[in-house]
Formats: sequence, C-alpha cells, structure tokens
Amino acid sequence: MTVKTKIGPFKYDIVGSFLRAPELKDAIAKHRAGELTDDQFAEIQHAEVEKLVATEAQHGLKAVTDGEFSRSWWHLDFLWGLKGVKKYDYHASYKFQGAKTRTDNAELIGKVAYNPDHPFFAAFEYLQSVTPAGVVPKQTIPSPTMLFRDNRSDNWPKFYDNREAYLHDLASAYHQTILHLYELGARYVQIDDTTWAFLISKLNETKDQPEEHAKYETLAQEAVEVINELLENLPADLTVTTHVCRGNFKSTFLFSGGYEAVAKYLGQLNYDGFFLEYDNDRDGDFAPLATIFNGRSDKTIVLGLVTSKDGQLEDENAVVARINEATQYVPLENLALSTQCGFASTEEGNVLTPEQQWAKIDLVRSVATKVWG
Repeated sequence: MTVKTKIGPFKYDIVGSFLRAPELKDAIAKHRAGELTDDQFAEIQHAEVEKLVATEAQHGLKAVTDGEFSRSWWHLDFLWGLKGVKKYDYHASYKFQGAKTRTDNAELIGKVAYNPDHPFFAAFEYLQSVTPAGVVPKQTIPSPTMLFRDNRSDNWPKFYDNREAYLHDLASAYHQTILHLYELGARYVQIDDTTWAFLISKLNETKDQPEEHAKYETLAQEAVEVINELLENLPADLTVTTHVCRGNFKSTFLFSGGYEAVAKYLGQLNYDGFFLEYDNDRDGDFAPLATIFNGRSDKTIVLGLVTSKDGQLEDENAVVARINEATQYVPLENLALSTQCGFASTEEGNVLTPEQQWAKIDLVRSVATKVWG
C-alpha cells in the first residue's frame, strides 16, 4: 500500500506575495479605467505570473506562488468570492501605522456558502500550468476569521438563528473550497491570518477589563473551533499551514506584541505548519514557541526572521544564531525559515526594489542550506 505523504513546509519557504512588475501595475490601472478588456488584462496578468514563477524556480524555491498577482488584496478578493459575501466601500482606511489604504471591504449579505465558480480556482489552475516539474504550486488564502471579525459580519443574526450555525457554514465553505483546490491538484495550501495579532493586541489591552477581555477570549476560541472544523478530514497528502501576520501594507504594520497572549490557542490548531513573524522586537521572544509547538512532532514552525518590509539585508550569521536560539523551544528538525511576510500583501507592494526582494529570498535559501544542509 502506498502511504501518502505531505509536501512542505520546506526548510526555506515563502509566505506568498511578490512585488507587482510595472507592466502589471500599468495594466491594472488601464483595466480599471476601461482601457483594457477583461481578456486583454488576463493575458498580461498571465504573462507576468509565468515570468514570476520562472524567477522563483531560478532562485531555487521548492514551492512557488503566483505572487498573488491574480488579486488586489491578500484577503478581500477571496472573501468576495464566497456566496453570501459582497464588496462594499468602507469609506475609511484600515488603521496601519503611517499609511492610508484603499477603502474596499467585505460584508455578509446572506448565508455564507461554497462557490464552485470561485475565481481563485482558475487562478490556481493557471499557476499549476506554468509551474516547472519538481516544484510545488502553493495556494494562499485568507483565514475564515477575517470574515467574522472587524464588523464584516456583525449582521449574522439577519441570516442565522444562532452564531454556531453561521460559524459552521463558514467552516464548511472553506472545507469545500480547499477540497476543490485539492481536486484541481493543490497539495500545499496556506491560510493567512492577521486575527491572532489583532487578538494579541486586544488581549493585552484588556487585561484589567474582565468583561472586554472575555469577549476577545471568546473570539479566540471561536477561531480555533472554526479552523479545526475546516481542517477535519482533508486528504492525508494535503499540507495546510498558516501565516500569522501583524499587517503588511507599504512596509507598515497594524499590530504589535509577542505571542504569549495567543500561544495556547495556536497550540490547539491542527495546521501542519505555522509561519510566524520574528523580524524585529515588535514580535516578542521565542519562549511562546514551546506552547505553540505543543510537543507535536508532525508540526513545523517556520521562523520569519528575514523582514520583507525593507531592503536592508540581514547578517547571515545573526539569522543562524537566532535559529539556534529557537531550538531551546522547538527541535531543529521541526523548524524552517522564511521571510517574515510576503512582499506585497496588496497590489501597492512594500518599499523595496525587486533586486532587494530576490536578495532576501536568496538569503533565506543560503541560511537554510547552512543550517539544515
């Protein structure tokens, strides 16, 4: 009998998004202005994805993405593709430290459900078609928590008799979506999540406010239940990881704080791997890794020690030293390395050059090769 094995996370890995080339940014602007048809825009977009994937492979990556070139936001485009969710104008910027965003948002307009025509399926099929042999196409999607926080679904009582039914539908929609990605050939899916960083901030802020604190603890437990429900009974050879993000827009951030406040919840999640940001003091120390790892020898902790927010290259020996420090809490064989986040969580991208971006990728690979061979 053939035993199905999981692929990834790899010892040097990526979070997923890459800087959009000028040609793609120009095409996006022209498409919005009505100067390019949908087909003309798709042709340019596909050409840029193909170039990106070839470059990723040239830099030795074992998992490649489409750079999220097929979407505008890391999260909203996916949410808009679910049944029961629609786009609307929030009329306010998200509260990043020192930058203003566009005002798109998502809201619940009915019972949430799986959409067999979700645009991410076609995007994955194209990514897979241009992925070289021996390389894995990696699909990133936002966490379901991104729909039931930030007032996006405060109106759930209009459509459901109880919150449990709403959260079950959300988990089911995600489960079916991931299953269809698997049917299309996906074997490596990453679920991106800023909710844990949001909860770190809120749980720390409300330590002396028992009622408010309990509200955020409830949200954390709901997140665990929804995520673990969507992960139940997925194929044995499908890898599903998560990236815990503190926000990433034009090199700015949303949240700060170490992982202590949410470590016990992360330690309950049944993901195969955890991509954790650790690029500066904003992320705290490594001590919570022991709780997150939770003695689970089948889990991988991917340390985001190389920042994607600026072009300054980290010292290789310093990164190696930090990996060694993390082995106090997680065995070396259960650790891996990546950049702290992607390079362009939205189409605007971070403040660094393409050359600096690829130098970061090369550094991650070089360090991982030195540490793990």
